[in-house]
Amino acid sequence: MIRRWIFLFVLVILGLVIFYNPNFKTIAAGVSILLFGMVTLEQGFKVFAKGPLRRILKKATEKLYKSISVGAIVTAIIQSSSLVSVITISFISAGLISLSGGIGLIYGANIGTTFTAWLVAGFGLKVNISVLAMPMLIFGILFSFQHNKSLKGLGNVLTGLGFFFLGIYYMKDGFDVFSNYIDLTQYSIEGWPGVFVYTGIGILITTILQSSSASLAIVLTALAAGQITYENALALAIGTNIGTTITALIGSIGSNVSGKRLAVAHLIFNLVTGIVALVFIMPLATLVDFLSKTAGIAADDFTLKLALFHTLFNFLGVLIMIPFINRLERFLIRFIKDSKRKDIDEPKYLNKAILEFPGTLVTSLEKETRYLFENPIIEIIAHALNIHRTDLISELRIKTVVQKSQKDIEVNVRELYLRKVKSIYGQILEYATIGQAELTLEAPQNQRIAEIKIANRKMVEIIRDVKELRINVLKYTQSDNTDMRSQYERFRRLIAKVLRAVNQMKDAEDPIKTKNEIKDLKKFFKAKMKSNNKSIDKLIRENLIDVNMASSLVNDHDNVNDMIKMILQVCELLYAQKDSLFEPTESAPDHVPHSTG
Repeated sequence: MIRRWIFLFVLVILGLVIFYNPNFKTIAAGVSILLFGMVTLEQGFKVFAKGPLRRILKKATEKLYKSISVGAIVTAIIQSSSLVSVITISFISAGLISLSGGIGLIYGANIGTTFTAWLVAGFGLKVNISVLAMPMLIFGILFSFQHNKSLKGLGNVLTGLGFFFLGIYYMKDGFDVFSNYIDLTQYSIEGWPGVFVYTGIGILITTILQSSSASLAIVLTALAAGQITYENALALAIGTNIGTTITALIGSIGSNVSGKRLAVAHLIFNLVTGIVALVFIMPLATLVDFLSKTAGIAADDFTLKLALFHTLFNFLGVLIMIPFINRLERFLIRFIKDSKRKDIDEPKYLNKAILEFPGTLVTSLEKETRYLFENPIIEIIAHALNIHRTDLISELRIKTVVQKSQKDIEVNVRELYLRKVKSIYGQILEYATIGQAELTLEAPQNQRIAEIKIANRKMVEIIRDVKELRINVLKYTQSDNTDMRSQYERFRRLIAKVLRAVNQMKDAEDPIKTKNEIKDLKKFFKAKMKSNNKSIDKLIRENLIDVNMASSLVNDHDNVNDMIKMILQVCELLYAQKDSLFEPTESAPDHVPHSTG
């Protein structure tokens, strides 16, 4: 809604300005071309975002100085802090990096955006860049029509740069023509009143354009044309920085919790940086004069001095905020929480941000599936058989664990499934299906998502089976028939043993070793189930149990056998290195079993 009103406001103002002053149309066209160039440039770099760029940004968060440095360098190269923000939110959402690491990248991106000012001031306004823009557009368009994704991405990058430079050319030309009719310097305001007024104008321009880089390009072009004073341009530069906070907040509306936290971190950084720059604007301007003289920048080269000022106060903001990053992270996690229903468990790693890149989608699906298996699924299985999870992870022998767990743990398997599993399971399948349909996945990524879907379906089948098993466990563990009681205690011990094995496997770091352990467990349980089968046959032959008992025992024996197989299959899919998918005959149906859903 806010975006819509801003858009309508811009259309009305723009229409009125062009109607009453047709000379403004060249400037407006230049701004439009520049903005289109920035969007195209970002689209071009998105092609490369799933490969080297993602790996670079992920590794950069190991140390704070790395995350800030890499965030600055990458943003300076790709000229898109928004793309860096999208990747960062995607990483945080997938649990690949910490919030503090993401904040470091965003702080670095703020420094990286200052390169735009140097590009415009040092190159765009000093040479006839339309001569360079045209070849870029020609080759860029040719490349963008290629089927190869890398060539298409390169084409968009060249096209974006071409439009970017062309936009600067038209803005410069427009201000030159505009100055023949109106001299905007007559509206300059000196002193502190001018600082506050022009800071507010900078905020307004950035809010309308939704891009601090584009806003600063306009300020630099107007300054080069002599349409604004250097002093007012300094305030405008501060305003463009503060204005991005409004852009970030608007962009975070409807975003996931990671996006909201990062937007607030960005807000705090830019507000602190803007306030510091405003308070010390005079000393900073003096420092810029000194550094400019030292670097050989001419005293009247106000565009380069403005670029230096912009870089200087952003660096200062980073230096001020670095000591507070950990505190800021704790504050954001504590006060910005996901608003989910309390009675229904929701995914921890799944949100729209992970759909930006195949890698983060696969990682998030894997993490969500592991969490689902290791927590609610194992909990439901254990409690359905009256076994406490704390005993499973203890040093007690399995026989002792089962013997001490005779009291009924009052649980409703169906209710637990609906509250703790169904929503997460459904969303895992939803995100997996969307990813396979809409993202460009490599063969291993597509196979991994298929394996994750199979693992989830098997988990739901296990819940269905344990729901049925619980009925007879409650009935026969309290039976007067010692043979039946003994058999069901044996079932409980077998499942307890496999659950303990799951707990040990989930933290293992060697997938090959885990695969071999699962293979050994399969042999062990196959032998145990074969032995149980012989015991049941003996009970039936010797009439030690009646017909109804025999029917229940045979069915539950098969039930337990299937459950153990599926638990180990899920372990193999999640923890072990696999050569291939399970055989098609073992894959489960797509729907949630009616008996538990």
